[in-house]
Amino acid sequence: MDINDKSKTKSYIAATDRYGHMVYNRSGKSGVLLPAISLGLWHNFGFVDNIHNAREVLRCAFDLGITHFDLANNYGPPFGSAEENFGTIFKADFKPYRDELFIASKAGYDMWPGPYGNFGSRKYLIASLDQSLKRMGLDYVDIFYHHRPDPDTPLEETMGALADIVRQGKALYVGISNYQPEETQQAADILKRLNVPFILHQARYSMLDRWVEDGLLSTLEQNGVGCIAFSPLAQGMLTDKYLNGIPKDSRAAKDFTYLDVETVHSNLEKVKQLSSIAQQRGQKLSQMAIAWILRQPQVASVLIGASSARQLIENVQSIDNLEFSPEELKQIETIIS
Repeated sequence: MDINDKSKTKSYIAATDRYGHMVYNRSGKSGVLLPAISLGLWHNFGFVDNIHNAREVLRCAFDLGITHFDLANNYGPPFGSAEENFGTIFKADFKPYRDELFIASKAGYDMWPGPYGNFGSRKYLIASLDQSLKRMGLDYVDIFYHHRPDPDTPLEETMGALADIVRQGKALYVGISNYQPEETQQAADILKRLNVPFILHQARYSMLDRWVEDGLLSTLEQNGVGCIAFSPLAQGMLTDKYLNGIPKDSRAAKDFTYLDVETVHSNLEKVKQLSSIAQQRGQKLSQMAIAWILRQPQVASVLIGASSARQLIENVQSIDNLEFSPEELKQIETIIS
């Protein structure tokens, strides 16, 4: 597929007012400001997807002031294809804007066969980032994460690899993802000793999944590390999609790994009540769900996916109403606690 087919798209010039509306938050105590809404390329950007649609979404995101694009080595499918497609689009559209972008990649989950393509060894992390940079056509990423804890590799080895990646100029900052509070503190202690800029923890967080409130957010605050929340819409449950049943083309109907029919049914009454509060606020449920996460001072950004530019625009509108009254917060807490 030729991304530069002129019948498909025009050359890209970023909107001149792209910084006029987006909210930017400091990540912990670092110098980095992140857009309140960041774009994740977990879904919709692989070889199985339409690259022209992916290009439209990325252009729309940057025009809206979204400077942070989040990838990982195994995003696709197939593994690596989201980074490769991003690299193609970056070369065509975003190369002149490289210094305005904050690009992330990660390694930690299964990527290639054999004992060196998974978890947290020094060999895996350094080799994986080298591959990611080649796929994306980049000299460096702005942040590189260890994607999940490795119970069998010493944390000193994993964090040491992150430190060397920064010293080699392959990443400016490092982060971790899916670490529990105690593991996060241990990682922070090691990285501090190594004088490595550890600025973000990427964690699953939504109104229906609040595990980060049980110690992680306070641990991050104590260490001057920001939080970036993924799955803020609980795999689509915190949208209008399931209010009137389960659509045949939905994730739940297809019994995806992260969402099934039973989970939707068990949360449906909560979702309907939350939707009612969102309507009173003049928001869609999805917009309120994103705003609710952003009220946490430790949260620098909320990471969303988007299958279309229209969906992205709708979710970015959540920043138009970020304030909650004490009564609204009390109502929401009663529903979700």
